[in-house]
Amino acid sequence: MNEVADRVPETLDPVDRRIVTATQAGLPLVPAPYAEIGRWLGLTEAEVIARMEAMQARGVIRRIAVAPNHYALGMTANGMSVWDVDDARASALGQRVGALPYVTHCYLRPRARPMWPYNLFAMLHGSTREEVEAKRQDVAALLGDACAASDILYSTRILKKTGLRLRDGD
Repeated sequence: MNEVADRVPETLDPVDRRIVTATQAGLPLVPAPYAEIGRWLGLTEAEVIARMEAMQARGVIRRIAVAPNHYALGMTANGMSVWDVDDARASALGQRVGALPYVTHCYLRPRARPMWPYNLFAMLHGSTREEVEAKRQDVAALLGDACAASDILYSTRILKKTGLRLRDGD
């Protein structure tokens, strides 16, 4: 997997830093959000878009996406499923799990044996625990004999729903 975190840190120029700071809590909910950001920063809409595209191409910004509150949408049974998957097959299988419509986060992490044998993580969402358990069984079937064990950790509340936040001087 090609992780942005594996790259050498890059210093943002002052204009890119201002764009990141202006957008880190989300885009403004207006018909032309990039033009609005440009107005805030004294830039044109085209400059904001070009700079954001360049930061995305360099891996400074991973993606621009909507982050709905799944609790408000009725998806109140949310579980981080964890899987002990054969390392030789984990990347390919992880991509398949991540493509499932009910999986919002899917990633590989190092195991922490003997206490934690799991290397594949997939966040499953549903309206009830029964629904999530059915989805978990679908993932188990997809993983098949490449999976030695699994578990699920259910959410009880939202602890954080934001990404990194820059402060002045960071």
